[in-house]
Amino acid sequence: MSDNRFVKALNEQIAYEFGASQQYAAVAVHYDAETLPRLAAHFYRQSLEERNHAMMMVQYLLDAGEDVIIPGIEAPRTGFGDTVEPVALALEQERRVTAQINALAGLAREHSDYAGEQFMQWFIKEQVEEVSSMSDLLRVVERTRENPLLAEEYLAREGGAEAADPTAPHAAGGAL
Repeated sequence: MSDNRFVKALNEQIAYEFGASQQYAAVAVHYDAETLPRLAAHFYRQSLEERNHAMMMVQYLLDAGEDVIIPGIEAPRTGFGDTVEPVALALEQERRVTAQINALAGLAREHSDYAGEQFMQWFIKEQVEEVSSMSDLLRVVERTRENPLLAEEYLAREGGAEAADPTAPHAAGGAL
C-alpha cells in the first residue's frame, strides 16, 4: 500500500461512508416499522447515497492506481425513543463526516496532492447540502414530534428524490 497519507485517510473514509450507509438503513428500517413510509424512503435514499459516496472513493483510488481497502464496520444504532432521535443522530453524523471530508481536503493540500484535493471539492459541496437538509428535517420533526404524520406531509411536499448531479465523481460499479 502507498505511504501517501491522503490515500490511507481516504481508505479510512470509505469505512465511514459505509458506516453512514448502514446507519441510514437502520434509521429507515426504524421508520418503516413505525409506518412512516416517507421518512423511511428518505433514509433509504440517504443510505444508497452514502454507499455511492464510498464507491466514488473506491473508483478514485482505482483510477489513481492505489490499493483499495474495503473495511469492516461497526453495527449501527437501531433503537430510538421517538421520531426525533434518528434525525438528530443523522445530523450529528453529517457534521462528523463534514469534518472528515474537510480534513481529507486539507491533507491532500498539505501534501501537494492536487488531484486528491480536487476530488474532495465535490464532497465539500455535498456536505454543505447534507448538513443543511438534515438540519431542516430535524427542525420539522422536532415541531411535529407529537404528530409525525405532519413530517410525512412535509417530505411529501418538499422531500422528493433529487436529480443526479452531473458533476459527481463516478462510482465504482456504475449506478447500481
